[in-house]
Amino acid sequence: MRDYIKLVRPKDWAKNLFLFVPSFFAGKMFNLYKFELLVGGFFAFSFLASSIYILNDYRDIESDRKHPTKCKRPLAAGTVSKPVALIICFVLFAAGMLISYLLDSSGKFLFVACLYYILNIGYCFGLKNVSIVDLIIVATGFVLRVKGGSILAEVDLSHWLTIMTFLLAIFMAIAKRRDDVMLKASTGLDMRKVVKGYNLEYLNLMLGLICAILIVTYINYTTSSAVLYSQFGHRIYYTALFVIAGIMRYLQITFVQNKAGSPTEILYKDRFIQVTLLLWIASFFFILYMKDVTIFDK
Repeated sequence: MRDYIKLVRPKDWAKNLFLFVPSFFAGKMFNLYKFELLVGGFFAFSFLASSIYILNDYRDIESDRKHPTKCKRPLAAGTVSKPVALIICFVLFAAGMLISYLLDSSGKFLFVACLYYILNIGYCFGLKNVSIVDLIIVATGFVLRVKGGSILAEVDLSHWLTIMTFLLAIFMAIAKRRDDVMLKASTGLDMRKVVKGYNLEYLNLMLGLICAILIVTYINYTTSSAVLYSQFGHRIYYTALFVIAGIMRYLQITFVQNKAGSPTEILYKDRFIQVTLLLWIASFFFILYMKDVTIFDK
């Protein structure tokens, strides 16, 4: 049973929490009906993502066997047979699509789910080997999660939120590619074909560039007229402290410790990132959902 759980990779489902982002930013997290829809959307995207993970592992069996950590994946290690894995892949796909269809009568959420799956099918079948395109696809997947969440919660998706989501996702994807380049330098093996399109100098430059743009974008969002003259008042920009601290920590992990690897692994293991994220959520929660508290007002 443990091997089948590893095959599905539930630990990576944390990425699908991005569906809750639009509702959270809109201050509507406590609408029970919408929250239930978002939970359903979370599982729909999680099942679809797991289906993609299995398909990707199936196609990368040989290369994964050469990887120091991916060689332990069930298909690469041979602990789950290929036919069984493909059956599970199809069942998860069908379940994800069915849930997507049932959640939204307009069909908009189903359309986003289909677009997400088709995009990742393209990723599995070759686009992941095209430098830059691979990063854009990964980042677009996160934007589609946020879009799906806005549809279910029936809240407008601001351009600021879309841009920030894209930048954050591409920032983490670049850091992960940097880890692949470092692994190639230490082992001499090409774990990913796309690594040939990158080098350390280029990725370091892109990390710094995207990091700077991300921070500026977040500050622009928190000081924009739409926020300043909304129910949040002027206090929302205080949360930039935790965003900057979290990014600085991620850069420290990337450049000092050379352990950028999987963003979800960092989220589960790094205490600094966890505390920073919790403080960011808590501060945002306080400002959005406790509007009558005037401790910060002049």
